[in-house]
This record gives sequence, structure tokens and C-alpha cells, in this order.
Amino acid sequence: MVDKAAPVRRSCFERKSLEAVVTPARAFWVREPGIGEIRQCFVEYNDADEVLVETTYSAVSRGTETLVFTGRVPPSQYDVMRAPFQEGEFGGPVKYGYLNVGVVREGPVHLVGRTVFCLYPHQTHYVVPADVVTVVPDDVPPARAVLGGTVETAVNALWDARPLIGDRVAVVGAGMVGCAVAGILATFPGLRLQLVDIDPARQQVADALGVEFVTPDGAADGCDLVVHASTTEAGLRKALELLRADGRVIELSWYGDQDVSLPLGERFHSARLTVRSSQVGTVARPDRTHAERMQLALTLLRDARFDALITGESRFEELPDVLPALADGSLPALCHRIAY
Repeated sequence: MVDKAAPVRRSCFERKSLEAVVTPARAFWVREPGIGEIRQCFVEYNDADEVLVETTYSAVSRGTETLVFTGRVPPSQYDVMRAPFQEGEFGGPVKYGYLNVGVVREGPVHLVGRTVFCLYPHQTHYVVPADVVTVVPDDVPPARAVLGGTVETAVNALWDARPLIGDRVAVVGAGMVGCAVAGILATFPGLRLQLVDIDPARQQVADALGVEFVTPDGAADGCDLVVHASTTEAGLRKALELLRADGRVIELSWYGDQDVSLPLGERFHSARLTVRSSQVGTVARPDRTHAERMQLALTLLRDARFDALITGESRFEELPDVLPALADGSLPALCHRIAY
């Protein structure tokens, strides 16, 4: 899910005039549901408080971006789902995305030449306010840094979840976000931790993360905490089944236009179970800012285990073919990286 902390553009009275640098660029757009295209454009840098970034890598956030690509964002969620630098409207044409790593070519002296992460769509060059990019630590490879937005979502979820030493925890759904959550939890001391998914092929990713993998039938019950990220009704039902009395589910899935039915009779009330949503648009700790949360996420990506979340790569020019394949499942992936 996208971070809704959209940046505010400065007024014309605050702009500091420079000689404009106009750069040709190409961007990926969803022309209409199920059809994407590469469009030519130009970006203009002429403000000392902005940066001109040349993209090195972007990545497809498979769950959210395939919902956008297939036109399945419900109208009631159009405002909530807007990406910080989205152009156009849902249903198409729309330029959407929020996992982008590039190099600053123009801007403040302390940023020029630095590799930065930004919540920007798939585009070869772009101009944004300098204060919305986050410098990638020198010891984090740019090819891994595209996971910054995903790990930020996981950090926020765990701030909501507040796991304790010795907790019995399950992560249901070994997708991109679920694996990021499990990867962080694997560093907590004393947890009984399982990653639960219906796809046995996710065993390989779990092994790389150092997490026990089980299918739903093999999942241990009595959990204090279950983080649900499968985006399925069956997964959320399973999450409730795994809880002990007074246990909690942290719900990370976003279902688009799907209705979800839950067994809120049975033991839900007698066992005092809790389902709590977690969404990255709101920082789950009032003592932290969006910028601090993102910097923490990028710092966590020093850990090479997270490379296991990147399961494929394509060239930017291939995006019009990549998105349909991700959407219909013919191209299985957790995070699919785009190289420029």
C-alpha cells in the first residue's frame, strides 16, 4: 500500500530562479485497464530546492499496482489510494508507482551524485522537491534499495503490532509485504515464528530469510499475534483460527473492490479476538516522522537476506508486457525489479 504523505509543492513566491534544465524522459502509463504504454515527456529543473533524478531502478509493488493496472480500485478509495506523484486518474490514463531509486543529477550540492529513494512512478528522469527524497546508505546496493517502500510498510505494521520477546507469531501470506515483515521479525529474540502460505515454492524465500515455512494445515495455533498479508478471505479466516484467547490480528491486506466475509460468531467474541488494520499512510508512532520511518527502512536493507524478495527483473521498455503478466499470474513474482 502506498504512503499517503504526499509532498506539498512550494508556492511561486518561494521559488529560487535558476537557468532551467529541460530533460527528455519516458514514463510508464496505464492507458486503460489492462493496457500499458511508454510515453515521452520532458521534465524541467529550475529550482534550487528541487532535485533532478535519473532513475536507476524501480520496482512493481505487485499487489497494489496490479489492482491499479486492472482498474480494480473502487471509486470510494480514489483519494486514499493516490500515490504522491501520481498523474491522471484511476481507470486510466494514470501514471502510478512508488518504488524508485535513482541518482541526483541536479540539485543541492550535498545531494548531487547521491543515490536516493523516492515514492515516484516508473519514469526515466523526474524532478521533485529535495526534501522528499531519502539518501540510500552507502552500504545498501541500489538494486536492493527499491524495497524501501515495502520495508517501510513492514516497519509501520510492526509498530502497530508491538511484538514482545517470547511471543508466538505467525505471518500469513508470503507475498512481498508478508516476507518483509517476517524478515524483520526473524531478528527479534525468543519468538516462535512461522511464515504461512499455500504456495510451497515460498519455502525457498523463507529459508533465505531464516524463517520457518509452513502451509496452512501445518501452522501452529495459540498465537499471540498474527500478521495477515495474503489478500484473501481464506487467509484472514486462518489468521483468526491461529490466535489464542485475547490474540491479535494485524491486517495488512488491501482488498480493492472485493467483499470479505469473516466468522465473527463462533469464538470471536468469547475469545476476545482483535483485528486491527495497519496502513502505511499514517505513521504508527506519534514520536516518528515519515522521513525517519523511511530512513529506518533503508537502514534495515543493509541486510542481504532481503535480496530474496526480488524474484525477477525486466528492462523499463518491457513494462507494457510485464504488468499484464504480473496481473494474470503468468509471471509469478514477489518484487519484480525494473532496470533502466
